[in-house]
Amino acid sequence: MINLIKDLLRSIYFLCSIQFLRMALLWTFSVAFSHYQLFKDSLFSHKIVSYPRSSPSTFPNKPICVITGATSGLGLSTACKLSKEGYVVVIVGRSEQLLSETIKKIKGWNEDAHLKAFQADISSAESIIKFGTSLRQWLLDSDLHCSVQILINNAGILATSPRVTTEGYDKMIATNYIGPFVMTKLLLPLLESSPVSSKIVNVTSFTHRAVTNMQVDEGTVSGKRFLKSKQYPYAQIYEYSKLCLLLFSYELHRQLCQMGKSHQIFVNVADPGVVQTNIMREVPACLSWVAFFVLKRLRLLESFESGNDSIIDAALTPPGTSGVYFFGGKGRTINSSALSQDTKLAHELWETTSDLLSVTTFGNKRNNF
Repeated sequence: MINLIKDLLRSIYFLCSIQFLRMALLWTFSVAFSHYQLFKDSLFSHKIVSYPRSSPSTFPNKPICVITGATSGLGLSTACKLSKEGYVVVIVGRSEQLLSETIKKIKGWNEDAHLKAFQADISSAESIIKFGTSLRQWLLDSDLHCSVQILINNAGILATSPRVTTEGYDKMIATNYIGPFVMTKLLLPLLESSPVSSKIVNVTSFTHRAVTNMQVDEGTVSGKRFLKSKQYPYAQIYEYSKLCLLLFSYELHRQLCQMGKSHQIFVNVADPGVVQTNIMREVPACLSWVAFFVLKRLRLLESFESGNDSIIDAALTPPGTSGVYFFGGKGRTINSSALSQDTKLAHELWETTSDLLSVTTFGNKRNNF
């Protein structure tokens, strides 16, 4: 009875908080706007932009795909589907137990799957560097080509209370943005070594549309400024982290073009939309249930299959496709927010993040790109 009362009080506290109201209103509007873009384009067939999926059959060896956050939800489903496409899937996760269970699950669905699991904390630059070293050594010791064909930065969290990483960053920003930044730059040499074109897929969110202006400095990028807030602004931090990942993706695409590598490494983003996964596990269960029920009634809730399709579309898009925002499945794409396409802002974020990481273990690797 006491626990029931505690859960009720916690739900009421959440319901009345500015952050939850922000999620209920701005996030609903944001995903509705994304669906509006799809609907609008469907009315004018000449404006529809969609891409077919390509096969890895041209690769002389077994192609390799690295997926973070693949022990549950969309990451797990993506890992399984790509294993059926013939990829050797490298699964990256925090828990050894969950990694082991994931291997068993995928093997149960596809007994021919070629899998390798590595333990790493995506919120820690040091942990990612150790993973990179282990991955390279594993490739050298195997009969596989020492390269990576697809990197999918899928790991992400929605934390409703403040947590600090070993580097002193906000854990949500570190997991959703800084970690993918480090992972991508660290694996670029392996992606560049691929005999065929390689792809980077960053899994973002429609929630980035809720950000109307953005401050770029080390205190904000690291999340330390948010940690000082009286009430942890979890909804705003989540939106901000997903916008940062988008800005980074577009800036990486531009820099690869400038360096003449745009024919070799392609960068795309995937937005699964609203899918009922465990990312809302820190929100009271009753509120999550109501939110998903309302979104389903509004026809804004994606099926698990449809949400996963946008990631697979981005991963298997034909060579030459880069700087594209996949949403809605069936190879369809839409435009992200105007702020996410601000080239000056993206460059400032890139430089600020690099400066932030220069004092960490990753610092001596910042000049790799």
